Amino acid sequence: MSDIMGLIYTSNHSDRLNELTAMRAVSAVPICARYRVIDFILSSLVSSGARNVGMIMRQNYRSLMDHLGSGKEWDLHGKRQGLVLLPPFITNDSVGSGSGLLDVLRNNLHYLRRSRERYVVVTDSASLYTARFDDMLRQHIKTGADITLMYTDDRSVLRGGAGQYIKVDTDGRVTDLELDPALPTYPTTYMDAFIIRRELLIEMSDRAVAHAQHHFGRDLLMNAIKDGSAKIYGWRNPGRVWKLDSVQAYFDCSMALLNPAVRAELFSQDRPIWTKMRDEMPTRYSPTARVSNSLLADGCIVEGTVENSILFRGVRVQKGAVVRNAIIMQDGYVMGNTHLEGCILDKQVIVREGTKLIAPISYPVVIGKNMIV
Repeated sequence: MSDIMGLIYTSNHSDRLNELTAMRAVSAVPICARYRVIDFILSSLVSSGARNVGMIMRQNYRSLMDHLGSGKEWDLHGKRQGLVLLPPFITNDSVGSGSGLLDVLRNNLHYLRRSRERYVVVTDSASLYTARFDDMLRQHIKTGADITLMYTDDRSVLRGGAGQYIKVDTDGRVTDLELDPALPTYPTTYMDAFIIRRELLIEMSDRAVAHAQHHFGRDLLMNAIKDGSAKIYGWRNPGRVWKLDSVQAYFDCSMALLNPAVRAELFSQDRPIWTKMRDEMPTRYSPTARVSNSLLADGCIVEGTVENSILFRGVRVQKGAVVRNAIIMQDGYVMGNTHLEGCILDKQVIVREGTKLIAPISYPVVIGKNMIV
């Protein structure tokens, strides 16, 4: 499985997460107390044998680049292979991010051409999931497919008016594709991830853009399925999938991860999830602390009450404070006699003493980074 490489592109739909993506890409959004969304896809690629991974940046990528660094945490810092950061490619003929995935791929053909792996996994990074790409590659080779699309039959990711849905026959062949239907006909959602031979990807993306095609799904895939010019198969990801396309989706995903059974599905013992390290002291609980059904990272100091919540590294909850059904990101400071419920606090938010901020879990409130409430 060493003959596989990864190519991850960051989503251009970050505005749907409001303040959470005002200064960062969706892939850099913190999740599950100490991780970022990108950690799960990147760790899945490494566990599947990829040692050459390209990260295509599009916008708001400073936080993502800071998190990834040299790729050391994922063992992607070799001399000849490793993590390659690909910022927007701007020339006289290109404006950088392009209007679609095909433009993005064409702008990075130099990276694809100098790579040596036979197969490439191309994936978006706006969803939370883990995948065994090595199993997907085995099927790809066995079926003789030109392109193998990853899909899920998890109905929680169905979106009326948005998304891509495929029809897969009994042999695994993809026979139809729906783009942004008001009512999806098929329960199988294409997960914006596919495997293709590297040389074929270079040829197809270059030829498609030369014919004024810009979108991988609407132009290349749709035409290939209709005229049968390429053998396209589907591979079902059996794991849980969360599409992080709204504040509510992010909040629901985070709350679901409080369930140990759900976490066990995502954090497989034989395929760990790696992330950027930050040396901190263990979390300290004072005699007045009351904590139940919550995830707390290292470096926290808890003196108040925390219920059904997620606290990232370095969060402090003073005596008399109540945090319930909430997410507090790195270095947040909740002063005494406060009440937070149904809230998402970005990094380094300070909640002053006596503040009450309560929202229904069906409409969580987001407080932007570095704010004082």
